[in-house]
Amino acid sequence: MTTIKDITNKHDVKTFVNAFYDEVRNDNVIGPIFNDKIPNERWPMHLERMYSFWNTVLFGEADYRGNPFSKHSQLAIADEHFDRWLVLLESTLDKNFKGAKTEEVKERANKMSLMFRSKLAYIKSNNYKSIM
Repeated sequence: MTTIKDITNKHDVKTFVNAFYDEVRNDNVIGPIFNDKIPNERWPMHLERMYSFWNTVLFGEADYRGNPFSKHSQLAIADEHFDRWLVLLESTLDKNFKGAKTEEVKERANKMSLMFRSKLAYIKSNNYKSIM
């Protein structure tokens, strides 16, 4: 029997990010949005950014620079897309990891989802094209 461990380093981040985006790319709700925006040849670069993002978020490494919201502000995404993103992320994590850092990823993802939803609602209600 294999013991499921917690996320402890960038290698583990790569494991969960790869598994998660495999699910995302094949999902019928959010897959088309990602696949339309990120051509096949750019997926390796996107994954590298996601490794750096989560490594920075979880371990405080100065590994990521950027503004994640600006990349999402122009997309036609709604609550159903955020809900699906969270379901896939949590499911992927639960299959591969267990522990405090794993729960931290879930908590932070939920907070990001709320923040993005709020900002997108603000943009839409004020007829802005983008806040960036």
